Amino acid sequence: MRQRHAILLAAAIAAMSAFSARAEKADREKPTQIEANRMTSDEARRISIFEGNVVLTKGTLKLQAERLVVRQDADGLQHATATGSPVRFRQKSDPRGGLEGVWIDAEAGRIEIDEKAERVEMRESARVTRDKDEVRGSYILYDQRAEFFSVTSTKDAPESRVRAVIQPKKPEGEAPAPGKPGAQK
Repeated sequence: MRQRHAILLAAAIAAMSAFSARAEKADREKPTQIEANRMTSDEARRISIFEGNVVLTKGTLKLQAERLVVRQDADGLQHATATGSPVRFRQKSDPRGGLEGVWIDAEAGRIEIDEKAERVEMRESARVTRDKDEVRGSYILYDQRAEFFSVTSTKDAPESRVRAVIQPKKPEGEAPAPGKPGAQK
């Protein structure tokens, strides 16, 4: 019985690490820690519920929510739903193109992670920031298989329009402008 409970806890962790396809690969090998005020597990229904100031950490990944519900299907794949005011997520990406990895921050009233479909859905005042780029809307969908983002808003939402801030990017190998960090003197 304890072994099965441990499997459900591992399922919660695996579901959370599925958030970013470019997340640090080293995070997968790190231990997971979950803290909450309460935890229940229904082995017959394959569901674990963590409630009250939930904090999940695994390497660079950190998730904060009021409630985290993890369901496991017959194939062992997980679906996790985190809710809060807001749910906060942070993880560092792998280095890419000779550049250091950047931090990915997200927040929403609800974040759903479907390991089988490889999709992440953020609802209720959703925001994703990668480095200094940011996108906001009522709903953000990230399809990990296609590396596809979709952002929408509703008329009655506090954020009635999609908003994005995209910083200018320098071509690889271009030197920083004089007076900027990294410029030669």
